[in-house]
Amino acid sequence: MAGPLARPVVVSPPQQEALEGLSRQHTCPQALALRARIVLGAGRGQRNEPLARQLGCTPQTIRKWRTRWAAAESQLAAVETTPADLHTLLVRVLADAPRPGAPDTFTAEQIVQIINLACHAPDATGRPITAWTPRELAAEAIKRQIVPTISPRSVERFLKAGPASAASQPLLAQRQDEG
Repeated sequence: MAGPLARPVVVSPPQQEALEGLSRQHTCPQALALRARIVLGAGRGQRNEPLARQLGCTPQTIRKWRTRWAAAESQLAAVETTPADLHTLLVRVLADAPRPGAPDTFTAEQIVQIINLACHAPDATGRPITAWTPRELAAEAIKRQIVPTISPRSVERFLKAGPASAASQPLLAQRQDEG
C-alpha cells in the first residue's frame, strides 16, 4: 500500500542551484542544510518515506518542509532576484519558525548595570558587608531601581556567564616610577 501522495514541490533551476550551494556550504548550519536537501529531494519527486530514510530524519519532518516550501512558493516565484538575494530569501524560508515562550525578563542594559554594581566595593553603597553576595546584589539592584524585582539566583547566573578565568597577564600597563 503506497499511502497518500506527497504534496508536490516545485523548485526552479535558480532555486535548485542556490539550494545545492546551500547544502554544500561548509559554514551552513546542519539543520538548514538538511532542509535544503529535503526540498531538493521533494523537488525531484521523491516520496516522503524513502527521502526520510535517505536523509536520516522522519517522514513528519519531510512533510513539514514540503508544506513550508509550498507556502513560500508564491513569495519565491514573485521575486526575480540576484543569486545573493535568492540565497538570503531561501535562508529566510528555511529558517526555524518563531518559537513561543516568554520574552526575556531582563534587558541587556539591566544585566550590565548589575554586573557593574558587582564590580564596585559594597562599602561604597553604605552596606555593612565586605563582599557582595547574590542576595545583597539583588537587594541593591532593586534599591537602585535597576530592576523592579530579581532573585539572587538570577544575579548568580549573570555573574557566572562572564569570562571563566582571569587574564594570564596584566591587561593594564604598569606605571614606571622615575627615580
